[in-house]
Amino acid sequence: MKYKDAIKQSMKDLAQDKRTIFLGYNILYGSRAYGTLTDIPREMCHETPVAENLMAGLAIGMSLAGYRPVLFYERHDFILNALDSIVNHLDKIESMSKGQFKTPVIIRATVGAREPLDPGAQHTQDFTKAFRELLTFPVLDLTNSAEVIDGYNKAKTMNSPIMLVERRDLYETE
Repeated sequence: MKYKDAIKQSMKDLAQDKRTIFLGYNILYGSRAYGTLTDIPREMCHETPVAENLMAGLAIGMSLAGYRPVLFYERHDFILNALDSIVNHLDKIESMSKGQFKTPVIIRATVGAREPLDPGAQHTQDFTKAFRELLTFPVLDLTNSAEVIDGYNKAKTMNSPIMLVERRDLYETE
């Protein structure tokens, strides 16, 4: 199975839970998350403005209201704008509330591809190691199709945040 097909299948599996909601930009319009959400009902996808910190805050609020947000960031580079919400809120709510509040947010964090057209240094950075240092919740680096399936299966069962690092340059590999 191709890497991209494993992601598509994982998104369909997540969509079976009616609490799941997909958030981000280019998920309802444009590329539909690089084509990985084309089989997801449009009513489950909520397009956001290009406002990464707002996107993370929206996902946190929706998780507190009983939803399981899948938050899509097209590139690691853009997540930097959301670090306040992710590091200081999403990562700390459960411990600060002594377990009273759970935030089962699934972050899809894509490392941009350099092929077929290199978009430049500010669109292809990989902050996986930094995210692992900053966050107490799992940050999984998905380097093949089996890891994609396993990672998203783990995310489905968690009642806390998780970040799944996808690699755009692997989409067409087995």
